[in-house]
Amino acid sequence: MEGRRYHFEPAEHEPQLLAILKELRTLAEDNPATEISPRTLDGILRRHPRGGTGVFSKSQLLRGYQYLAEKKGWAVDRELLNRLRMKPVRTLSGVTPVTVLTKPFPCPGKCIFCPNDVRMPKSYLADEPGAQRAAHHAFDPYLQTWFRLAAFQNIGHRVDKVELIILGGTWSFYPEAYQIWFIKRCFDAMNDYGQETEPAALRRADAPLFEAVDDTVDGSYNRIVGDFLRRHHDGAMTTREEAADWPALEEAQRRNETRAARCVGLVVETRPDHISEDEVRRIRRLGATKVQIGLQSLDDAVLAKNKRGHTVEEARRAVGLLRQAGFKIHAHWMPNLYGSSPAADVEDYARLFADPAFRPDELKIYPCSLIESAELMDNYRRGEWQPYTHDELLDVLVGCLERTPEYCRLTRIIRDIPSQDIVVGNKLTNFRQLAEAELERRGGRSRDIRAREIRGQRVTPGDLRLEAVEYDTPVGREHFLQYVTQDGSIAAFLRLSLPTHPPFLEELAQSAMIREVHVYGAVAALGKRQKDQAQHTGLGRRLVEEAARRAREAGFQDLAVISSVGTREYYRGLGFTDGRDGAPGGLYQHRGL
Repeated sequence: MEGRRYHFEPAEHEPQLLAILKELRTLAEDNPATEISPRTLDGILRRHPRGGTGVFSKSQLLRGYQYLAEKKGWAVDRELLNRLRMKPVRTLSGVTPVTVLTKPFPCPGKCIFCPNDVRMPKSYLADEPGAQRAAHHAFDPYLQTWFRLAAFQNIGHRVDKVELIILGGTWSFYPEAYQIWFIKRCFDAMNDYGQETEPAALRRADAPLFEAVDDTVDGSYNRIVGDFLRRHHDGAMTTREEAADWPALEEAQRRNETRAARCVGLVVETRPDHISEDEVRRIRRLGATKVQIGLQSLDDAVLAKNKRGHTVEEARRAVGLLRQAGFKIHAHWMPNLYGSSPAADVEDYARLFADPAFRPDELKIYPCSLIESAELMDNYRRGEWQPYTHDELLDVLVGCLERTPEYCRLTRIIRDIPSQDIVVGNKLTNFRQLAEAELERRGGRSRDIRAREIRGQRVTPGDLRLEAVEYDTPVGREHFLQYVTQDGSIAAFLRLSLPTHPPFLEELAQSAMIREVHVYGAVAALGKRQKDQAQHTGLGRRLVEEAARRAREAGFQDLAVISSVGTREYYRGLGFTDGRDGAPGGLYQHRGL
């Protein structure tokens, strides 16, 4: 079904599209403060049918507008587009998130809470929306990326600033050649998008169909998936087609610097016990700027009971190495694990920010859900583990919200697991709203970044003030610089790290580090200035100059930035060079102070 939608040709329906857009513009002019109701829109569409019988879909209407605006040279009518855009919240954080999944592969972990769906990469379920999209494309990175970009554009979103999020199993456990190939193919899709109306590569003929995996066979996830891969790949876990070398990836990255769909952020997920100095170098060379890392708990006894496979000290070391290299730290934490309790969970969560070794930049809170295929089912049947009641979970999450500092972004609370897959326990996906409402009822308010994003709010630079939050970590002092409105809403921020210990990467010796620059508001076109939107009003440039000033005053001679491939041009315009002093082979961009 997904592929058929892209055969719609607006040129064939130009008279009807013009008539529809004329009626919509008249409505907007007569009632500027009123939303177009679904009933009103349906009436307009039925008066101007597609092909004499059918009704235009909303995505076709948006594509028609884009086609006509380009053909006739119309100025972009943002008000009209905002009224028509579907799921506007998806890009209100300033980037377009494109999530892709790696193929099922053996996992080094033995966590008792983890699902064992052999049709999916470890910890994912076939009923999850993102997993369904990945399976539909046989986990092909090119097709996943291309069709996700098309899906966003077809519902009215810009796709020129892409945050590529690679999920699935333990990234660091996949073969290096597969990692390079997977990311290269994602870049190939972004580079090709907009050049062709259809993807340049169809599903590979040798792509394994994981829905054919026999999950009735007696054996572990790793054995079943491993045997299936070896049977399909003549005894190997990957094929020659699923391999690429570093020069091929670097060429795809160079092309993406000026492409219409640019990668402005790249995320991978892994485990603390698979982070080393060499692994950090490799992840950075792949182009990653953020790492999702599963901490799950800061209690060694709880980690051991859940067979997590690593200690709290290993997690501390992993976060320290990633922070030294400039990565954004996106941690996962799980309440309601076997061996914990509501009170212990609230104390454990507080340690995430009280312990200087952690203090993550972003955080996902995933209360433990009981899945039929998880080993935790045995503990549940023996009466050793029970899901928290609604009120217990609400108290825990309220406690988490009020303990989250303003430099951290809570990206998700409650994992979006289909209710039919949860044996017992919470099945509500809107628990964040419930917890925030309860916190407000108690007189509090969420201070994390996500709760304060300006999103669609109109701002001008004159309405904003610069604030700074400083905190220590074992490897340096962090400066969280933010532009906020009078009510505390956040329009832009920068994370500056001033190291206090020599980094293990020689390139970063004596360098201060910009770990992130982010400007909020709906995605604005690259290079376009819109006076009432936060994006492209110079806030990013002003934050970088403030970071340079602070680094200079602290005695640093060099300011580095962990830039993504798609932001290299932007930083060059701010005086940064590729590599220190322009030296080839650098992993960062630098600016002398």
